Amino acid sequence: MRVFLTGASGWIGAAVVPELLGAGHEVVGLARSDAAAAAIMAAGAEVFRGSLDDPRVFATEPHSVTASCTWLQPRFFTDGGGRENRSQRHRGHRFGVQRERSTLGRRWRRPRALPRTGRDRERPARARHPSRSASVAYALSLAHSGVRSSCVRFAPTVHGDGDHGFIATLVGIARAKGTSGYVGDGANCWPAVHRLDAARLVRLTLEGAPAGTSVHAVAEPGIATRAIAEAIGSGLGVPVVSIPSDEAGDHFGWMSRFFAMDATASNTITRELLSWEPTHQGLLADLSEGHYFKDSAG
Repeated sequence: MRVFLTGASGWIGAAVVPELLGAGHEVVGLARSDAAAAAIMAAGAEVFRGSLDDPRVFATEPHSVTASCTWLQPRFFTDGGGRENRSQRHRGHRFGVQRERSTLGRRWRRPRALPRTGRDRERPARARHPSRSASVAYALSLAHSGVRSSCVRFAPTVHGDGDHGFIATLVGIARAKGTSGYVGDGANCWPAVHRLDAARLVRLTLEGAPAGTSVHAVAEPGIATRAIAEAIGSGLGVPVVSIPSDEAGDHFGWMSRFFAMDATASNTITRELLSWEPTHQGLLADLSEGHYFKDSAG
């Protein structure tokens, strides 16, 4: 396939590019900056200059592509959902005509009483970010128009050397506070997946997921946040402490609502559907490698 990939120079996208190229696909990566263009070109992919903020992208997007992969990344202080919705609808129109392949990736952000499975439906009216959830629902609805569309739901923690996401943020907070904290009893759980396992799942989804399906990029269904805090404390050599829920905001800042949530998720359907077996180390083992604790100032 010839795949049009947004976020091709990002944390997950940069791992997806070599995964796709190694499997014999061609990749056209969207680049907003010179730095992104250079990174995409260095990875061996073709560069397409533009931004999802510019509607002309949808008119000039490479017409020779046979598949599309779009990232719906979390934005904590601004809502990019409207832009992503327009992106999906423009691209959906094209792929609806070509009857080819469209995949998007997103991360979930709300606590649930039961583990998420691949059969959970998007409910925009109830979502924390309705416009983003609507983008996912629309993309999956393209299955009724002959597009083999699908959604990859990434674990809150996509880890690995070079990660600058949630785990790196928690490490920074622990370093600044002098303690590694968890909320309450720390029994709430986060699912996790290694970046390279996630990239392989994106490829498998593009290649073979049935139309209208959602899959889970989850290697470990749930890791207790207390265990995460203990691993961080061990890596930094600082005490591990419980933070009362009413003090979590002061201690963790904007991270408090994410680190306090319970987001256990199942990967059973995904593994059965695509024969995906995570092979890289888990989160706690990755934390023990030490790369998360390198002092950037040193």
